[in-house]
Amino acid sequence: MPDVLLAIEARGLVRRFGAFTAVDGVDLAVPAGSFYGFLGPNGAGKSTTIKCLTGLLKPSAGELRLLGLDPLVHPVEIRRQVGVVPEGLALLERLSAGETLDFVGQVHGLGTAERARRRDELLALMDLHETGDALVADFSHGMRKKLALAAALLPGPKLLFLDEPFEGVDAVAARQFKELLTAYVRRGHTIFLTSHVLEIVERLCDRIAVIDRGRIVAEGRLDALRADSGGGRSLEQVFVDLVGGARPEATLDWL
Repeated sequence: MPDVLLAIEARGLVRRFGAFTAVDGVDLAVPAGSFYGFLGPNGAGKSTTIKCLTGLLKPSAGELRLLGLDPLVHPVEIRRQVGVVPEGLALLERLSAGETLDFVGQVHGLGTAERARRRDELLALMDLHETGDALVADFSHGMRKKLALAAALLPGPKLLFLDEPFEGVDAVAARQFKELLTAYVRRGHTIFLTSHVLEIVERLCDRIAVIDRGRIVAEGRLDALRADSGGGRSLEQVFVDLVGGARPEATLDWL
């Protein structure tokens, strides 16, 4: 896509762990302003790819660009413009929700008044404003998800990586997340999302890639992928056809 501004570009991305290749020659071209779904079965390489893209893991080979910048050359500049909700959330257990957001704002150089404004708005939006001095260590999984998303959004990033953001979140919070993230993309920002909840991906994402055994097996606009598979099919049907063919039939003769 030579005429499209790319938020994420990867060429020949490889990540090995000893003799095991978790990510095997992945190419990505994610247009700026897109809601991009990154799908795959468990162990396919999704989280490892995100960790390489966000600087948590060093690729074994390949080239990367985020927002047109090389992460190895401009790591600080990229971190100022990229938000991440990682698989393990990576929250500071001995801080409260408010202290967590204050800390994030200080790291990103926000002034006192602006930091407080964004903190209070996010706490209210995520329904965390009444947690007071309670420590993150005592939060439920859903509360942690809300706080992790709030922390990622507080600096006002242009690019947001979300690894399973809806897992463990109740229906009310999930609806809030969808509305918030849709508005975020509508303003011209980019989201790179992994999720096993295909109905959510189908509803939110305009473009997807499917990874299986470390390799991209399909990529493109959702409507085009459906058309390629015969048309009129759900994302779940397309996904299972792409990654499920070589797996054993789900039957047990003793049940």
